[in-house]
Amino acid sequence: MKIKVLLVDDHLLVMHGIQQLLENEIDLEVVNTVCDPALLETEIKKHNPNVVVMDIRMKNDNGIEWTRKIAQTYPTCKVVILSGYNYDEYIQAAYEAGAYAFVTKESSVFELANAIRQTYLGVKSFPINRLDHCNSPLTKTELDILQLISEDKTNVEISELLHISRRTVEHHVSSILRKLDADSRVGAVVKAIKLGLIG
Repeated sequence: MKIKVLLVDDHLLVMHGIQQLLENEIDLEVVNTVCDPALLETEIKKHNPNVVVMDIRMKNDNGIEWTRKIAQTYPTCKVVILSGYNYDEYIQAAYEAGAYAFVTKESSVFELANAIRQTYLGVKSFPINRLDHCNSPLTKTELDILQLISEDKTNVEISELLHISRRTVEHHVSSILRKLDADSRVGAVVKAIKLGLIG
């Protein structure tokens, strides 16, 4: 029995290219392609695909929101997220929305086909080392300290500005690095800016 795959991407060239590559795999069958997500539910009901391969970003739609909806409404239909961007926060969001795999568009067809097979079997395949701990929110004080770090303030300057001891500042900095899974102050600032935590 072939694994039934539905492709969702608003870039027709990309989608048809993927379709041709997947159709060379003897155990996969692309049942249809959808370039307008408004038609997605109709196509799912019509073809009952095993796996939906969905672009994460489309012009007027959000692949993450659709993934969440499919996971809740069509539990037998599993989602593989396809992304042109290998951002940590995209991987985290796809995982939390209920996707079974995250594959970049630069990946080989072998990797995509393998992710589809793993997904069909109910096995999640994510770059787990990239699934960071950004779901643990920073406290108000930690955000304030991070903002000051981004302004090149030292721990001594931060302690004076916030009227707390230097040891307390050091404790907060350690907590920030742990929560953002960063290995340096600069790394924490870069990740916080990407996540929209600080401006």
